[in-house]
Amino acid sequence: MTGQELTSAQVLHRRRYGENSLLLELFTLTHGRIPVIARGAASARSRRRALLQPFVPLLVRWRGRGEVGTLTTVEPDGNPPRLQGRALYSAFYVNELLVRLLPRNDALPSLFLRYRKLLGELPGESMETALRRFELDLLGLLGYGIDLRRTADGVEVSAAGRYRYLQQHGLVVAEEESGDILSGATLLALADGGKTLTPSQQREALRLLRALLAPHLGERPLKSRELFRTMRSASGITENP
Repeated sequence: MTGQELTSAQVLHRRRYGENSLLLELFTLTHGRIPVIARGAASARSRRRALLQPFVPLLVRWRGRGEVGTLTTVEPDGNPPRLQGRALYSAFYVNELLVRLLPRNDALPSLFLRYRKLLGELPGESMETALRRFELDLLGLLGYGIDLRRTADGVEVSAAGRYRYLQQHGLVVAEEESGDILSGATLLALADGGKTLTPSQQREALRLLRALLAPHLGERPLKSRELFRTMRSASGITENP
């Protein structure tokens, strides 16, 4: 693994490595998700310490032919988004999704650019809509996408229709009312990249995306959701990402 040219990158996760170094999971424009060691970056005197944080846009270069590279250059690549409260928790959630789902050393430049766009969208009023659409884009680019405009049997989704999502099958027309009902209006709004979801549609979309992501995340809980549950009482936040 080697990156000779400066490339855009974001820190997805970091932890201490040895006495004064950091082990980083980077999401890069040209090489996808890669692990690198930033030697000396955990030292209080390191100039790179403040840069190597989640959500800070970076330009990086690294060297090494093994599984884990060594970071050689890091520079700022613009200003980080102003994330706080629910937007910050949501950003950590997205980072954890990428660490859990992205294969290493598989370049996905369109997803990288989509991720940077999302970080800028999270502080806005349409944060929930932006999150759900990013999750759909992520699943689609990994080959797990779903057609929200047609059922598994090829029937066109109607805005007035009622549907359910069945694992390993897809969308089906709901024959009776239950707690997992999805309105056709919600499905079509999700499929329409320019439309903001209403509060009720946000709740349905959250339920759908959790069901779509569950098989690929496995049984291990997301740490970001656990953190969110711990902090939401003090912050007054009522929904998990």
